Amino acid sequence: MVYEDDRAVAFRDIAPQAPTHVLVIPREPIARLSESGDEHAALLGHLLLVARAVAKQEGLSDFRLVVNDGAGAGQTVFHLHVHVLGGRPFRWPPG
Repeated sequence: MVYEDDRAVAFRDIAPQAPTHVLVIPREPIARLSESGDEHAALLGHLLLVARAVAKQEGLSDFRLVVNDGAGAGQTVFHLHVHVLGGRPFRWPPG
């Protein structure tokens, strides 16, 4: 565990795609971003703030955030999560 509070947790990905690869996950079970509602606005904002804090804690000056929504987009775990990736250059477009 690299971060924990009452609304979210963050831990290292077991199959990292970059030197730093941390998942930020809400404690509330939301399967995917497209299933969130307006009532989740504060939580969704909190996840981005946690991702920022994790990136800073990990010493990343540049980083990428990824949210996959659905199997066709690469989502394999159906609990909303934000990937914090850093420690190497990234190309655009991704994928």
